Amino acid sequence: QVQLVESGGGLVQAGGSLRLSCAASGRTFSTYAMGWFRQAPGKEREFVAAISRSGVSKYYAVDSVKGRFAISRDNAKNTVYLQMNSLKFEDTALYYCAADVNPTEAYSITAGSYDYWGQGTQVTVST
Repeated sequence: QVQLVESGGGLVQAGGSLRLSCAASGRTFSTYAMGWFRQAPGKEREFVAAISRSGVSKYYAVDSVKGRFAISRDNAKNTVYLQMNSLKFEDTALYYCAADVNPTEAYSITAGSYDYWGQGTQVTVST
């Protein structure tokens, strides 16, 4: 069983920045591929970013966040981060981190590939 706890969300003005953190339980965090997803009211959950076990490989949702968001991880701290810059109103959503404990590839952009999910942290961007 893996527990994921997100933090760092909040209310920010458009153009501002936030850094989300996701702390994972367990001793084998370095073997998990990790991802961030988000869900806005009335919309389906969508992929945001993913990172491989070592942190070398990263992938971002094209168009919507690439160039503004950065995913990283610290395996010594069992934590994955999402740095969000130049935030826009349309980034407003509940942000979830997820763990793929038996990755068959470096990372996945598909929600179904992830085994464990956090409860989410709310990000609200005001205009």
